[in-house]
Amino acid sequence: MFVNFFPRKRQRFGVCCPKFKKSDGITPQSIADNKKKVYNNTENKIIHGGRIMPLVNSKKMFEMAYKGGYAIGAFNVNNMETIQGIVNAGKAQNAPLILQVSSGARKYANPIYLKHLVLAAEEDSGLPIVLHLDHGDCFDLCKSCIDNGFTSVMIDASKYEFAKNIEITKEVVAYAHDRNVTVEAELGKLAGIEDDVKVHSDDAMFTDPDEVYEFATKTGIDSLAIAIGTSHGAYKFKPGQKPQLRFDILEEVGKRLPGFPIVLHGASSVPQEFVKTINEFGGKMPDAIGIPEEMLRKAATMAVCKINIDSDLRMACTAAVRQHMVEHPDHFDPRQYLGDARANVQKIVEHKLVDVLGCAGKADECR
Repeated sequence: MFVNFFPRKRQRFGVCCPKFKKSDGITPQSIADNKKKVYNNTENKIIHGGRIMPLVNSKKMFEMAYKGGYAIGAFNVNNMETIQGIVNAGKAQNAPLILQVSSGARKYANPIYLKHLVLAAEEDSGLPIVLHLDHGDCFDLCKSCIDNGFTSVMIDASKYEFAKNIEITKEVVAYAHDRNVTVEAELGKLAGIEDDVKVHSDDAMFTDPDEVYEFATKTGIDSLAIAIGTSHGAYKFKPGQKPQLRFDILEEVGKRLPGFPIVLHGASSVPQEFVKTINEFGGKMPDAIGIPEEMLRKAATMAVCKINIDSDLRMACTAAVRQHMVEHPDHFDPRQYLGDARANVQKIVEHKLVDVLGCAGKADECR
């Protein structure tokens, strides 16, 4: 007798649906009728039997973060081990998560693979998770991500003059909001390098608080990334230079836009333990310095509701792999050293959730 160990399941919009009985109150037609809101349902309704646990947008998360004086971690993802490390940390600390994909990640891993890895993470964890586009540079890219299941996008038109930034951002907002997708924009310019985003320190520009109200109201955005002294990459400050963030700008922005979610980019702290391990085991990262974590924690108690973290994850992976390969030169199975990388990512993310972001234990209120 043939036994089918892999029964066909109907998969649409992140939903794995077995056959239903009418008595369940759920039918394939009822799911088809609701397909527009499956991905982007901010209420996160679970349909028993079909186990629909959709990805969410960032609206509820930011609302609760602002009220509670904490921030949501937005972690850049590029591969399976990084995603698993982040999500394992989220499960251990019962924390909401934003998993974000940059243009470099899209080119490296293919957005289809990344989307389904994130869907698997949501199914495995049951956590409220946002799938976010980081630094989308045009309407077409944002539209493509929205059409392919992203629940939040960033349109970064900060390289243009103020009026053009508003024009491009408004177009993205109109398309996204019709599909219940949240939109982040940027005002000001951060120095540093992240994938295709490259801004020389001479061209960096602090956000002007006088512009934020006009920008937010004219565009209809859901959150705003501002420049207060953070920068992309692992070399944010020079040796001997005292790290400084412009909390006066952040405070003034909070006054101009009370209750409005602010985002910090370039906010990795560049843990010195990772710098030391990388250099000790054959790497070369001299003078890598990040944002002090106490400054990030202070920002999270103010108007900042989302803090981006990327370099710290890359360094966690690199430190683990370098150490493993030196200590175990006979190993050639990627699972051995990538397993160490995954564990290192989980360790640093748990630390961030508890001690920096303050969002540990907040998953339930963000659903």
